[in-house]
Amino acid sequence: MRLARSYRLRMRRRGLITRAVLRQRELTAVNLRAEQLKGQPVLLFTTLRNERLRLPYFLKYYRNLGIDHFLIVDNGSEDGSRDYLAAQPDVSLWTTRASYKDSRFGMDWISALLRRYGHGRWCLTVDVDEFLVYPFCESRPIRALTDFLDNGGIRTFPAMLLDMYPKGPISARPCREGQNPFEIAEWFDSGNYQISRNWAYGNLWIQGGPRARMFFADRPQAAPALNKVPLVKWHRSYAYVSSTHMLLPRGLNLTFDDWGGEKASGCLLHAKFLDTFSFKAEEEAARGQHYAAGREYKAYLEGLREQPDLWCKWSEKYINWRQLEILGLMSKGNWA
Repeated sequence: MRLARSYRLRMRRRGLITRAVLRQRELTAVNLRAEQLKGQPVLLFTTLRNERLRLPYFLKYYRNLGIDHFLIVDNGSEDGSRDYLAAQPDVSLWTTRASYKDSRFGMDWISALLRRYGHGRWCLTVDVDEFLVYPFCESRPIRALTDFLDNGGIRTFPAMLLDMYPKGPISARPCREGQNPFEIAEWFDSGNYQISRNWAYGNLWIQGGPRARMFFADRPQAAPALNKVPLVKWHRSYAYVSSTHMLLPRGLNLTFDDWGGEKASGCLLHAKFLDTFSFKAEEEAARGQHYAAGREYKAYLEGLREQPDLWCKWSEKYINWRQLEILGLMSKGNWA
């Protein structure tokens, strides 16, 4: 039974890598600066569409963490995102108008770039509304984290997706271009999470938070997954299976438990719930380019009709990473 499972997963991984190699032909380079990189830079990979409002703060945040270079796929933006990114000296940019859905929601494109440019390097794969928080991140650059992981022979670093939201209706406070979104979306659920084990891939499956209680209350099993493995010492033989929720080989997913106790982990602060969310939900529900023909965005649209307030009496206002560790949402493990 175990041999049969290993064989199936090996074939799945080969299939995903083959898909990525083929889908790379859909990408057109706009500015290619990654080939100039030498040594061991820490790289960030993302796919986006119409995110001009978010980009200045996104780039600033990760530059401050110590990201050396950004490798970005623009999927047919019409709001100036492409031109803005093309002018950034630390961004390599590709563009495509191919189907986001047919590319496994952008992961085939990202996998192709990871395979070509990420081999042997630490690679962070996130969406433009995800902001990595790790132990000591206010005082230590991301290279300190990757050095710690290298010294321990650890290849992956997990992060729970933590949905952030404002107090009051989502549309009440507009977010300006370049503004820190967490000046508006300051709150999160400190509890209300369910964890199970995905035995096929060996990873933890986490659901819950404000999206589960507000948009999927009648079917919590359909709520979005919150477990991610965004930071990986990449090898060309690796493959993301479902977004950044899990990888192959399956041993890369064993990110929380260790013989010596709890491993270090982080959080991805998720700045989805800003005033632009209603427009984004309407657009993506109509396009049907996301998972299950945009089912998640259709649920958002239904819930947004009554201008809901995600805040509740159990909401917690974000302070820093130590607060998240005390609440059990992340851990410094044995990193002193």
